[in-house]
Amino acid sequence: MHEPRDIHLAALKRVLRYVKGTVNYGLHLHATTTPSLTAYTDAYWAGCPDTRRSTSGFAVFLGDSLVSWSSKRQATVSRSSAEAEYRGIANAVAECSWLRQLLGELRCTIPSATIAYCDNVSSVYMARNPVHHRRTKHIELDVHFVGEKVALGELRVHPVPSARQFADIFTKGLPTALYNDF
Repeated sequence: MHEPRDIHLAALKRVLRYVKGTVNYGLHLHATTTPSLTAYTDAYWAGCPDTRRSTSGFAVFLGDSLVSWSSKRQATVSRSSAEAEYRGIANAVAECSWLRQLLGELRCTIPSATIAYCDNVSSVYMARNPVHHRRTKHIELDVHFVGEKVALGELRVHPVPSARQFADIFTKGLPTALYNDF
């Protein structure tokens, strides 16, 4: 940087204080004999008060180890909570597909289907039953993408109770007790 100012020094100090205070934090990777991919996905429908766009989040585990996560505002406005959740599933499945391919190139094949957990029953039903309905026609690309992965046996989508939905931490503010549990 040329011409650094006081605000730049203050930002640098803040980053260094954060790093110093979190040196004991980290991701713990555990060995496993049979690797499996598990994804938890959630969406906060129309969470942005200005644009009414939803926020998607997911956490992907390789065995018991967290290896990928995301929290992102969706590019379009969803017309229902099921649509927002389904777009979130599609994002998580795309990440899991990439991880599967990467692990395959590293000679670590995943023998079982990826399990994706979602707390929206309508989205789980749409993933299991790819029949197009009048109300879901506008999310057709995501339906085809996820449906294809289910048909190939690479993916299974299951419901999960909201109390065990790890991806909630990426999409919305949580009560302190639940936040600490996650």
